[in-house]
Amino acid sequence: MGHYRNKIIGNAHFRKDWQRRVRCWFDQAGRKKRRRLTRQKKAVRIAPRPVEGSLRPVVRCPTFKYNTTVRAGRGFTLEELKTAGILPKVAMTLGIAVDHRRRNRSSESLQANVQRLKEYTSKLIVFPKKASKPKKGDSEAAELSLATQLTGHIMPIQQTKPVSKARAITEDEKKISVFRAMRVARANARLVGIRQKRLKEKAEAELKLKK
Repeated sequence: MGHYRNKIIGNAHFRKDWQRRVRCWFDQAGRKKRRRLTRQKKAVRIAPRPVEGSLRPVVRCPTFKYNTTVRAGRGFTLEELKTAGILPKVAMTLGIAVDHRRRNRSSESLQANVQRLKEYTSKLIVFPKKASKPKKGDSEAAELSLATQLTGHIMPIQQTKPVSKARAITEDEKKISVFRAMRVARANARLVGIRQKRLKEKAEAELKLKK
């Protein structure tokens, strides 16, 4: 190692016991096999329930960058379950995930998830706790014999993208600045409280002057 001018000579520690500080992955193949066998054992244990687990809702990703894409959420809201006619405690026994914290911000997401629940329940085969004493809501014996374990995703979520063909920009579109319109809309949403306060104060001041 070179040095510059009259400075301290560097003492590089290259003779450390590096063998103790290295993490090797010689068990990678063994771990892979163990995970596969564990998944197979779980599938046998929970059969005929789906291997994937519970049904998840369709939710939008957060932030302006990713809100055009959808993904699987944590669980269905209480409002979605109520609209679909399913009790929260019953939903957990039918393989439906429940999230009491999530809220529905739009009617579109509510209707989409309600439709998802209805489609799921129409395909569902419910086994009785006791085969000799089936209860109301349990499937018939003919349906039980046809039941098979689902190995893939439960009702996979499809990404929908709007398809638009290329076209010429019109004169009206050239006059409008989308960026400016968005900035103005954001400013209006941000300043709505301050503007209401100012109008209220102005009205109160005018009343005082009249008195």
